[in-house]
Amino acid sequence: MGGKYALLPILIHFQTFVKLIINYMKNEQRKGARSVKDIPKDIMEQLNKGEIESTNLTEWLAVDQKLLLENFLRQYNRKQYFEPILKDISSLKKQTVNTINEAIGLGLFNEALKNNDEEFLSVIPGHTSDLVRCWGTYMVGRNKALSSKEKLNKIQPFASDKHFGVREICWMAVRTEIIENLEEALFILSGWTAHKDEYIRRFASESTRPRGVWCTHIAKLKENPELGLVILEPMKSDMSKYVRDSVGNWLNDASKSNPEFVLKTCERWLQESPAKETEYIVKKALRTIRKE
Repeated sequence: MGGKYALLPILIHFQTFVKLIINYMKNEQRKGARSVKDIPKDIMEQLNKGEIESTNLTEWLAVDQKLLLENFLRQYNRKQYFEPILKDISSLKKQTVNTINEAIGLGLFNEALKNNDEEFLSVIPGHTSDLVRCWGTYMVGRNKALSSKEKLNKIQPFASDKHFGVREICWMAVRTEIIENLEEALFILSGWTAHKDEYIRRFASESTRPRGVWCTHIAKLKENPELGLVILEPMKSDMSKYVRDSVGNWLNDASKSNPEFVLKTCERWLQESPAKETEYIVKKALRTIRKE
């Protein structure tokens, strides 16, 4: 094709690129709706197509993961994976955002594995959609071929993700591995506490919380919270509020089963590090004890 039509393919690609840039800018500027009914139709469509990220929890919960999966597989010409994964979702005893998330992540991993399709898996960690990246965390956490060290190393990029949803799901994805290999996991994660990235430091404490939120408790840390000091001590005066909140919540979890340990730890920390950052953590750590 020549003449005036010669540049048509380039023009089409350029227009697509411009559209993506415009969508990105709009996504960066918007704050997100406070309720599902207030999410604009065009935003909802883009979320379900995987073209933009969710900006808050309302949008994150509103995404139709089955529709997103269908669009995602169509985008990469893997439509044959859809029905087997849909069957896995249908067999779930309880369908929640998290259980569907896990079922899709594990389903994608298994389908790709059966079809020797590792190339497909490589597009997931860098995908525009935060929900798609969430699926990728379970491909790491449920990969039985990986050791504890390998799983934690592979989950670290997800731990530093800019999106809150990915950061929360990624520690849930390896929570079972951490529980089953606690001593090794604590040793590995203790090295993360000095990382320059606050998100990675926060992962070290959040993933090992004795009780945590929406997750299995860690019985060993409820009974012997001193095991967690290898994680907590280096961050007792952390400059990041994001990290301090997690450390304070870790100790608050521990206070519900071992208040004496938490009281002694907080008292010692205030003596060793009389800084406002430490005081902030201690206040958060003692909130349950002080209510009693």
